[in-house]
Amino acid sequence: MNTGHDGSLSTGHSNSPKDMLSRLETMVLMGMDMPVTAIRAQIASAIDIIVHLGRLRDKTRRVLEIVEVLEYKDGTIGMNVLYRFIEYGEDENKKIIGELVKCGDGLVNTYKLQGAGIKEESI
Repeated sequence: MNTGHDGSLSTGHSNSPKDMLSRLETMVLMGMDMPVTAIRAQIASAIDIIVHLGRLRDKTRRVLEIVEVLEYKDGTIGMNVLYRFIEYGEDENKKIIGELVKCGDGLVNTYKLQGAGIKEESI
């Protein structure tokens, strides 16, 4: 995260995308004494997307949220929810029925995709 190279993928354990950002901040603070504002700014700069997986009460794992990480501003790291799992109920076997639903207007930061040659209308 601190090298400035694009294209890495990691797994972290948390209860939500917001909690993941908080846990990253805590891990950095455990290793060094650094101002929280600098840590948050670096996290916001390094992470583009958080995909939150969770286990539902029927014991299945689902993608619950896909969140775009925005800039650090006014003391917080901004987040833009792109998709959220909406539960509709259960079937006769007690399996959760639901789907991942698009939220909002989509990605805010498209500059990396545009730099890769992906046109805005296809995003």
